[in-house]
Amino acid sequence: MSNDAVVALQGITKRYAGHIAVRELTLNVPRGAVYGLLGPNGAGKTTTLRMIMSIILPDEGRIVLFGESGSGQDLSQRIGYLPEERGLYRKMKVLDLLVFLAEIKGVDRRVARRSGRYWLERLGLADWTEKKIDDLSKGMQQKVQFIATVLHRPELVILDEPFAGLDPVNTQVIKDIVVELSKSGTTILFSTHIMQQAEKLCDAVCIIARGQKVLDGGLAEVKRTHGGRHVVIALEPGGSVDRVLRDRTLVLQANDYGNYAEVELVDGVDPQRLLHGLIEAGARLTRFEVAEPSLEKIFIDKVGAEAATARAVEETNA
Repeated sequence: MSNDAVVALQGITKRYAGHIAVRELTLNVPRGAVYGLLGPNGAGKTTTLRMIMSIILPDEGRIVLFGESGSGQDLSQRIGYLPEERGLYRKMKVLDLLVFLAEIKGVDRRVARRSGRYWLERLGLADWTEKKIDDLSKGMQQKVQFIATVLHRPELVILDEPFAGLDPVNTQVIKDIVVELSKSGTTILFSTHIMQQAEKLCDAVCIIARGQKVLDGGLAEVKRTHGGRHVVIALEPGGSVDRVLRDRTLVLQANDYGNYAEVELVDGVDPQRLLHGLIEAGARLTRFEVAEPSLEKIFIDKVGAEAATARAVEETNA
């Protein structure tokens, strides 16, 4: 285990009635990092976070938090946890609920009330302070639960799909707060299946599929290691480059979105050859950039390959 790891998972496994939800997962979340636990729906992300919080226990392996022995429940005052299933006391008033939850975490009532008002103002809920949770929309309730997660100023914040159900404006607000918390030294661990969010926020990532780790590491290193030769192109509307993108002497594979494409070149191919081919095909380019692959591209490549291998093994053992 890294001495600087706030969360260390050592070979954890969880089974349910013969189904292995998480298999021998090992990872370290560095202190102060924004760490993304990434994977498709059903990959085992929520199960992993619940084991970290000791809501459920691993069948095998060991979990160490803050370099100390003790469960997530024992250390809960140092942790803020936003679960996938949002749950609030629906008949309580908004500020009263926040104060109550902060007091459970050891915050003085007066401090909790002052901090609660600050966060409600910041997230655009100041006019709802004395309303019951039942009176709030789902998006508002989610923001209240996010406030409850960070109100006691935890050292570690664990967010399970924190942006689900939020509109773009409120998604940006939460992203800004996550960045702010990270800059202040808070360690952030969050799960998502939306790669664009992770790519903008994360210092390090772990991709899991079917309960198993596919890759992990610093985001820059992951992109460098799994890069290959990638070119991003954008076209004026009406252009077509299908013939060029299907040329397997140039292009290993391409994610074609019509007027935009991410292209992985065959090993050894000079990007200028692709540019020449596009121009010959009559393409009117607005962008031609040799770039690292997007995290979404890496995710599709790695998770797709893992899923195909897993299906082949299942068919062999059937």
